[in-house]
Parts: sequence; C-alpha cells; structure tokens
Amino acid sequence: MEINNAFTIEYIFNLDHSVTERFQFIIDGKTLDAIHTDAQRYPDWTRLENNKCPNCSLSEKIQFCPVAQSLAVITARFDKIISYTEIDLQVKTAERTVIQKTSAQSALSSMIGLAMATSGCPHTKFFKPMANFHLPLSSDTETFYRAASMYLLAQYFIKRENGSADLELSGLAEIYNNLRIINHHTIERIKRETSADSSVNALVHLDMFALSMPMIIEDSLEEIKYLFTPYLD
Repeated sequence: MEINNAFTIEYIFNLDHSVTERFQFIIDGKTLDAIHTDAQRYPDWTRLENNKCPNCSLSEKIQFCPVAQSLAVITARFDKIISYTEIDLQVKTAERTVIQKTSAQSALSSMIGLAMATSGCPHTKFFKPMANFHLPLSSDTETFYRAASMYLLAQYFIKRENGSADLELSGLAEIYNNLRIINHHTIERIKRETSADSSVNALVHLDMFALSMPMIIEDSLEEIKYLFTPYLD
C-alpha cells in the first residue's frame, strides 16, 4: 500500500506498575485514513450487516464496518478495564507529548474519537481535519471551538470553489446528528461483545457531546463572541 507522507499518533496507557497498553495510529498524510499495517481477523460484530446503521451509505460489497474495524482492537484490549480506573496517559505526536493522569473512560474517549475520524466511515470523514491537528483530552469547550472553526474554514474553501457557504452552521448540526446514529449502533455492537464498561462509556461520553452540539451551536457562539472583539470594533 502506498503511504502518502504518513504520520503517527501514539496513545500509551499505563494502567498500573506492570501493565502498559500502546496504540499507534499510522495515518495517511493525504487521505487522513488510518493505515492497517498488520493483517488480522476481525470479529463477527464488525461485519457491516451486523446492526448496520440506517444512514450507512457504503456498498454491500464492503465486508466490514469501518468504525467497528477501527475499534475492534481497542475494545478487545480494554475488555476488563472499568471506566473509573485511574491511569497515566501519554499521547505522542510529531509536535508534542501530552502526559496526564485521568480515567480510563476519558482517555479512551479521546482515542476513540481519533479512531472514528480516521476510520474511513463516510459520516465521520468530516472530522479528519481535527484528527490531523489532534488535541488529546480536549474539553467540551475546546472541542466545540475546534469543530466550529473547522466547519467555518471548510465553508471558506467551499466558497472558493464557487459553492454556497453555510454560515449558519446548519450543516454542522446535520453532521453531528448523523454521528449520533453511528455512535448508537456502535455502542450496541460493543455491548454484545465486552464484559467491561470502559469502551461503551467512552462512546457514550462522545455521544453526549454529539447530542448537545446541534442545540448549543448558537448559544456557545454567543458565549465566545467576546474573544473576537478586536475584529468587531
């Protein structure tokens, strides 16, 4: 497989003094899809037809759900970890290393967001710019700012290509509404396969933000409007 200026993002979970889990994402620098370098057998729950999302636009010729594929190894390796387990997390990118003590749920939520964005799912591809500039363990406010900024910058490029720019962010709300469907069906898949709650609760945390996004767009923009006072004076 040809790799276009690939870059890596590594998550290192130190669960206790003797257990360390490492996940390395190799991401194609052009397509921003994660590159699977090792051949592996995926469990049946990752098959596309298994609890397929009603908004799925993939061809029936596709054997596996991209999101489920991207999460299969993660859920298997955290099957026995409880959400509130305290861990030491390191996230390494080319630019920086982030080190923080946090819960397994928060750390997994951050990593699962990256995995979904780079999975190749048509409904999560809109988050590829955020994956390219990945910010581990971002707060809800930071995530909103980044998502809104990303979407508005996308409108700039659309306008340059003679398209119609959506400055009301209605399209962003639609993206998150579709993401909620993906989240729900992925949670149902994982519930059937895991005995612990960390992966499920990590996705639930992401879904709570996706649920609130369409409702808080206008209010949240008003809350941060003061930051842009120099532009408005």
